[in-house]
Amino acid sequence: MTDDSGRKGLRKGLTSYGDDGFSLFLRKAFIKAAGYSDDALDRPIIGITDTASDFNPCHGNAPQLIEAIRRGVMLAGGLPMNFPTISVHESFAHPTSMFLRNLMAMDTEEMVRAQPMDAVVLVGGCDKTLPAQIMGAASAGIPAIVVPVGPMVVGHHRGEVLGACTDCRRLWGQHRAGRIDAAEIEVISGRLAPSVGTCMVMGTASTMACMIEALGLSIPYAAAIPAPHAERLRCGEASGRAAVEMVARGGPAPAALLTPASFRNAMVVLQAIGGSTNGLIHLAAIAGRVGHRIDLEEFDRIGREVPVLIDLKPSGDHYMEHFHHAGAMPRLLRELSPFLDLDAPTVTGGTLRDYADMAEDVPGQTVIRPRSAPLKETGGMAVLRGNLAPGGAVIKHAAATPALLQHTGRAVVFENVEDMTARLDDPALEVAADDVLVLRNAGPKGAPGMPEAGYLPIPKKLAAAGVKDMVRISDARMSGTAFGTIVLHITPEAAAGGPLALVQTGDQIRLDVAAREITLLVPDEELRTRAAQTGGAAPRPKRGYARLFHDTVTQADRGCDFDFLAAEPED
Repeated sequence: MTDDSGRKGLRKGLTSYGDDGFSLFLRKAFIKAAGYSDDALDRPIIGITDTASDFNPCHGNAPQLIEAIRRGVMLAGGLPMNFPTISVHESFAHPTSMFLRNLMAMDTEEMVRAQPMDAVVLVGGCDKTLPAQIMGAASAGIPAIVVPVGPMVVGHHRGEVLGACTDCRRLWGQHRAGRIDAAEIEVISGRLAPSVGTCMVMGTASTMACMIEALGLSIPYAAAIPAPHAERLRCGEASGRAAVEMVARGGPAPAALLTPASFRNAMVVLQAIGGSTNGLIHLAAIAGRVGHRIDLEEFDRIGREVPVLIDLKPSGDHYMEHFHHAGAMPRLLRELSPFLDLDAPTVTGGTLRDYADMAEDVPGQTVIRPRSAPLKETGGMAVLRGNLAPGGAVIKHAAATPALLQHTGRAVVFENVEDMTARLDDPALEVAADDVLVLRNAGPKGAPGMPEAGYLPIPKKLAAAGVKDMVRISDARMSGTAFGTIVLHITPEAAAGGPLALVQTGDQIRLDVAAREITLLVPDEELRTRAAQTGGAAPRPKRGYARLFHDTVTQADRGCDFDFLAAEPED
């Protein structure tokens, strides 16, 4: 491969014809077919990822947002070139969007490498797209700036404010319990998502947008501006300008921004916003692309020190547009300043301190709490260990039932997602409210793709009796919009030989969040006997991407990235 260092614009990444001069001549001849002048072609080229799709309503504003970014690029003297990549939507991706995240990361990386651009603007939102894009751009190594598509505005039903998808789950649970009939749930389905944009609660998309701003990869206020607002387009224009300015400064590339200090800042924010458990997996994957590791024990320590300050569903009561109007990320960063490294660099050429310094004080707002009056005294998540999770597990205790955070119960085991679907609502299922629902073979290899199946529904007969929460454990993921006393990401997963494969219905399981323990109360000798009788690993797919995924995907603590895509750890 030809050394591309020092080349800019159209001269970057020349197609190999054995003659660089001819390669450049041919490239210019073809691009001039689109009507470009020599003046335009001599300017810095800014790539813009186009992730719009008819299957992706969350990215429905991407065309308008890209046009605003193009305007900003041109106003700053650059040449914008938008290009398509894979578009992944949470509700339309089979078997799960997580299965396709690494494919999108590879697509993004290779298209950035293959096409001449001096910087790239990453436009994404739902739901694994933002981490996929950052993973790809970090590996490609050119300056990059992120523009989230933004959250939806809220919906309304019978005088109640609604938000996808926390209220999706709450209201669907009421429908399963027989308290909302089929006609009304159909009406609700038309009111939960009233505009383009990502979920307007603190789900995975909003979580990632907040962490990305804390990592310094987007401009101030980019995380929370609602998708339909004119301000979102102005954010796009300003980001286009910033991309050209990055080229003029000579960077920085993502690796220069993705430092141990910035990852710690992101972990602080993740705890303080009561964010999605998915955020921790994605952060681990991003860190791996630049040779770093996310320390789960450090994340847990941060959670013991940093309170939840954002009053948003599913941990609180409000929605992303309220967070935006309350001052958004700059206001939160200022409140979190004792816990942050504000000297961490950003895409604007300054530091995170610049973001915190521009914080607005909004009289009377209660969405962003002061440290003296937090929503929760400790962070949103805890890391658990024990004989069921030697590599760790995660619980979002900020959205759990306090009375269940110390609980011992009888295991009711489901072998996989299909088994759960078939038996969960069977009236003959032996299950009680104080049992522990266990789902296995739903991890990265076992499902495959680690679906958001960890939010096991309450069995219908218990839901009808008024049971709203139970302890549930799995090697799966859970949507950031979900809530409940749910232990996730059990590592190693059952399909990779983890001890979750050894649990039998009737075993006693102890959850003690204060002690950070998840324990199977079965003697070690019995577990060794069971292990000797347990079947083999998950079957290997015969071909294609599924086979690549099975063979190379890492466990949750490493971000579920492909092992060959991670950078070598720094000494």
